[in-house]
Amino acid sequence: MLFGKHINKYYLRYLPMLLLGIGALILVDYMQLIVPELYRMVINGINEGVGIKDGVEVPFDMAFLLDEICRPMLFVILALIFGRFLWRVCFFGAGIKIETALRNEMFDRCRTLSQHYYQHNKVGNLMSLFTNDLETVQDCFSMGIMMFFDAVLLGALAIIKMFRMDPLLTGLSMIPMTIMLIGGMIVGKYMTLKWEKRQAAFSSLSDFSQESFAGIAVIKAFVKEAKELLAFRKLNKDNEDANIEYTKLSVKLNVAVTLLVESVICVILGYGGYLVYTDAFNAGQLVEFIGYFNAIVWPIMAIAQLIEMGSRGKASLNRIGELLDSKPDITDSESVKTPDAIKGSIEFKNLTFRYPDGEYDVLSDVSFKINAGENVGIVGRTGAGKTTVADLILRTYNVPDGTVFIDGNDINTIPIKFLRSAAAYVPQDNFLFSDTIEGNIAFASDDISQEKIEEAAKLSDVHGNIIDFPESYKTVLGERGVTISGGQKQRISIARALMKDAAILILDDSVSAVDVKTEKVILDNLKNTRKGKTTILIAHRITTIENMDKIIFIDDGKLLDVGTHNELYNRNRDYRNMVELQRLNDLEAGM
Repeated sequence: MLFGKHINKYYLRYLPMLLLGIGALILVDYMQLIVPELYRMVINGINEGVGIKDGVEVPFDMAFLLDEICRPMLFVILALIFGRFLWRVCFFGAGIKIETALRNEMFDRCRTLSQHYYQHNKVGNLMSLFTNDLETVQDCFSMGIMMFFDAVLLGALAIIKMFRMDPLLTGLSMIPMTIMLIGGMIVGKYMTLKWEKRQAAFSSLSDFSQESFAGIAVIKAFVKEAKELLAFRKLNKDNEDANIEYTKLSVKLNVAVTLLVESVICVILGYGGYLVYTDAFNAGQLVEFIGYFNAIVWPIMAIAQLIEMGSRGKASLNRIGELLDSKPDITDSESVKTPDAIKGSIEFKNLTFRYPDGEYDVLSDVSFKINAGENVGIVGRTGAGKTTVADLILRTYNVPDGTVFIDGNDINTIPIKFLRSAAAYVPQDNFLFSDTIEGNIAFASDDISQEKIEEAAKLSDVHGNIIDFPESYKTVLGERGVTISGGQKQRISIARALMKDAAILILDDSVSAVDVKTEKVILDNLKNTRKGKTTILIAHRITTIENMDKIIFIDDGKLLDVGTHNELYNRNRDYRNMVELQRLNDLEAGM
């Protein structure tokens, strides 16, 4: 059986089903122990020519055989079939339900965890939790309950019957079993460690495979297939070694159990044969005693399997528990209050920010204000902190109180869900789902009319490309949108954001992969359709944001200036140098 704070509650939730399964198991175990008695009656009847019926000796004939042996045996067989079917449905059904419930709980926890968590836990490792570890927990739960109760019930009943027949022979038979139980408990601790090592090796292999498949185009472009293959082989060998270590220990345990079980058979045959020789037993009784012992061989083997299975289940449950125990870094404070609406005013006041586990400040003493309805550009060199500004507006990370305000309210006093529902975001990594183009665009909105989808696509200037595809908006994209160009991915991502019609729209370098003409069309459409709504455009190219109402110029985490393009060009030498350098690059590219 498997216990832990994340699984104990399910024993109560599915208690009726488990009790029904235990009842069926009791029926099966009781019926199994009738079979050795029938064997004794057959052996003694053949040897002595008589049988016992209601305490009276009667001839061992066909009528006795049919009435006292065959008919009860048929009843026993039917009861065993029914009972085994019932406990399988109950135990395995409960196991599958628990696996499903745990998977839902895990996915819900993943949904609430912050980006910081995913920066330290790779996708491959998480997927191994949802597959291998969950399957192990499910197997250990369902099979564990069955093995535990079967070992206890069947073993106890069989030992009682053996003890009534001959206490000394029973005691001798139990000595190797006691040794096996103690040894198995000691070995089980080492098996837990080996299983954890095995699962960690599988997670590393899964991480590497997932990353390689996602970056296969880069691997091919740099002709690094051989290097990746060698790296994969090493991880695969580590996984193999971890599996072999665990399997060796498991096999050694099973060999030891088999040896001890066979030694008991030798004891029974030796001493039991002596009892038959001295007429303390007859042949039928010896067969009956062996039948009872055979009945407890499975419980004895089950104990060994329980030790091995419990080791695996405990290790996997610990790994799952680490995920379920992880606390979201970004949560609502007790002082949150939902405003009537968000209009789009944003203000940073003397904000200094460092990423969790970061070694330096990404933003330092930054202050600026964006009025509701303004079109604002944020520009600066790579690594200046532009994306960090967007992350903090969306509260992807925690910020100090009194440093970021939305519509005059401290961002930490606004419910996270409400804040993000009022904002639309197009990140640098234009992630698209393996869904239709229509499904990707409609992802951000509950209103999924075809007319609105096409309108959003036209505003992002991607409608013409979409209708050229054979299946138009029904075209299914490859993983992460690999089947379309970078510019098309950006424009579909913009269309998805526009579908939300949010008070705040943030585009993080979202037109870098399109040509100048397409960029102008998109920006003009944004300006015309988002009047009265706040639009923030993060860019590297000055030409992208030069017509914005306001430009925020950031460099090396510091705010250098805020103003229109002409104002910054005239008064800020760094900005002017950046403009001139980009113009020179454009001229050289044109030549």
